[in-house]
Amino acid sequence: MATALAATAVVLTGASAQAAPTSSTTLVVNAAQNLRSVTHVGTGSLYGLANASTPSDSLVQPLKPNTFIQMAPGGSQLPNGEPAPAGDSLVVASKAASAGAKVVVRMPDWYPDFPYKWVSWSDWLSAVDKQVASVQSSSATNISAYALWNEPDWTWDTTNAGAFNAGWARTFKEVRTKDTTTPIQGPSYSAWNQSWMSSFLTDAKASGTVPDVIAWHELQGSADIAAHVSAYRSLESSLGISPRPIDIEEYGTPDEMGNSGALIGYAAKFERTGVRDAELAFWNHYGTLGDTLTDTGGSPNGSYWTYKWHVRQHGRHHTSRTDRHRWPRLPQRRGQPDQRRRGRLHRLLRHHRQRPELPVGLRQHGPRQAGVLA
Repeated sequence: MATALAATAVVLTGASAQAAPTSSTTLVVNAAQNLRSVTHVGTGSLYGLANASTPSDSLVQPLKPNTFIQMAPGGSQLPNGEPAPAGDSLVVASKAASAGAKVVVRMPDWYPDFPYKWVSWSDWLSAVDKQVASVQSSSATNISAYALWNEPDWTWDTTNAGAFNAGWARTFKEVRTKDTTTPIQGPSYSAWNQSWMSSFLTDAKASGTVPDVIAWHELQGSADIAAHVSAYRSLESSLGISPRPIDIEEYGTPDEMGNSGALIGYAAKFERTGVRDAELAFWNHYGTLGDTLTDTGGSPNGSYWTYKWHVRQHGRHHTSRTDRHRWPRLPQRRGQPDQRRRGRLHRLLRHHRQRPELPVGLRQHGPRQAGVLA
């Protein structure tokens, strides 16, 4: 009995819509095999919120953001040449909550400079204590984690602060003396690196300071995300560490920001590999929802409408395959979705689930339209 949906002859090369399907133009969807429920994992952003009013709720809420990573409470970070600090975790927490989003406190953004300028251990632990006290005394109920450092592979001052792994353990234990329940995430490397992560986790396990959430950044493109997640899971298992949720705290290259065709591929890979949280990178200005807005206080660009379309998807993901290693990406989406075409696909999927013994074909007619299969 056939248990797969064949979406054949989707226009990829500009050939006639009547061309016979081939192995390279056939996408097979197994409607009987679920991956997981749709989570909209990639809809968060780093410093996506500037303050309690920017961006407006009317822009934030339609994206149904998952998680925001924001500045340390009372922090003074001045990234990307910004003239004044913004994005304080506790200032924006209620705005995030009204959109159903969590907030991660990025603790080292207490300091104004990036890369950070180390002062002393007494100064750092005092800053940690102040941040934890602020979170605990606040009314915020959506603070999901403390991120203890950011990109330690190049911002940690080993000369003056010592080895990062030892510094991590010391900071972790300081937080736990004040707050025993809020999750801690890290190590927040600037990229996936097997050697770094292996060393970190080995030492963290020995010191009893394994993060509750494992985090790193994907800033060099999306091609290797699946391999990185798989490598982490293998490493985790080999070290005898129980499975941790993964947060890709920053994703996307500068050239990919606002580029729907590039970004939707990340979202698909995060869903497919089981990443729990992922945040668009912060390359430009505060409060732009990961550059889905034209600027702070600006209007939506094309990628905003792509994410808005993305979060309107509900239900479950099914496994899919092609006879080629990679399914070529269709032209990027630059506007609102074609409701009629999407509705046709939904009807075909529903029909196939009711009668899985019947193969179902989808053929796109007419000129090539903007859209993405990732």
